[in-house]
Amino acid sequence: VALADIKKFSGSEDVQLILVDMSLKSSIAEFVKEVKSKYDTIDVLIHNAAVFDLAQKETIQTEEGYESIWMTNHVGPVLLTTLLIELIKKSDDPRVLTVSSKGLLAMPRLKIDLEDPEFKHRKFTVTKAYYQAKRAQIMYTYWLAKEYAECGITANSIRVPAVKVDISPHPNISSFMKWIYTQKSKKAIEPSKMAKTYTYLATSPEVKGITGKYFDEHNQEVKPNKYTYDWTSINNVMKLTKKYL
Repeated sequence: VALADIKKFSGSEDVQLILVDMSLKSSIAEFVKEVKSKYDTIDVLIHNAAVFDLAQKETIQTEEGYESIWMTNHVGPVLLTTLLIELIKKSDDPRVLTVSSKGLLAMPRLKIDLEDPEFKHRKFTVTKAYYQAKRAQIMYTYWLAKEYAECGITANSIRVPAVKVDISPHPNISSFMKWIYTQKSKKAIEPSKMAKTYTYLATSPEVKGITGKYFDEHNQEVKPNKYTYDWTSINNVMKLTKKYL
């Protein structure tokens, strides 16, 4: 359906759909193999895939033995970027966008647990797992911007607020959580409006060359907490992340 909609609204048949499971390194490797067989350059890479099921009460292990949220929301995007970096370098204006969450404002003390990011030895909550990965994505963005500055690759992150989404695919959500979502939706923005920020950062000449920034839904730069842009912390998180690649 999404593919048909994109073709319809873009007026172009030159749209490809390639499926990938971002929680699995093997799936990402197969995806990259297919992409490389079809394209020799990537202009924009947007890491929008994420899982956040409020009904989840326990960790879910992937078939490769890793915690699914940490892999899908953080490690997967890092691995995908790493495997595609040579194609990204070939672009005249290469851009990488990661996606984080405004919800982090409610968890200012949350840090990446360097000893147990997968909740093997601590109490799991889906919110902590999700926001830990989203914090890590911002930190990765700063690292990526610095690491590839000389190659001309720009890396920026988007702070996404509450967006109206269809929760029907999650029938196990409790009535209480559905009520909370209904209340939040009253102030949530439409997906089409949020998409304008994605488009702006992906294509606008106004942000060409701008890198290592964190933008809100109004296309304005915002700052995360001090821990998130502390370089000792960033390097520690990346050292941990690279163990998974």
